[in-house]
Amino acid sequence: MELNKLPKIVKGKKKRLGRGYGSGKGGHTVGRGQKGQKARSGGRGKRPRDYGKERGFEPPRRRAPEILNVEKLNIFPVGSKVDLQALMGRGLVKKIAEDGVKILGRGELKKKLTISGLLYSGGAREKIEKRGGKVEDQR
Repeated sequence: MELNKLPKIVKGKKKRLGRGYGSGKGGHTVGRGQKGQKARSGGRGKRPRDYGKERGFEPPRRRAPEILNVEKLNIFPVGSKVDLQALMGRGLVKKIAEDGVKILGRGELKKKLTISGLLYSGGAREKIEKRGGKVEDQR
């Protein structure tokens, strides 16, 4: 038996709530029970997606490295080694980012540099190696 050859399952019409006894699910409380917040119109009750409003809940933290474009690296002298300490020394990075620094390929690199211990994109690597530079370590 293949999935595309399974017989189609025909379901009945959805019952319309609160449209009288003849609708199949009508009448007085319409499947909402007796009294209480969930019985009222607009009464929500507790749903699975409401978990974020619980006290003490902390959403998962996204990884976000500090972004730096290739064009900014032109301030380094030719042949220098660019790492986190060098970036901080030149003021390109204010503080050591928890998730590192990522070099992106925007702009033009005019010098031969060696990148060490930093994250980088494919376009950035291509531009660095095109100028005769090297990329070491992380990706």
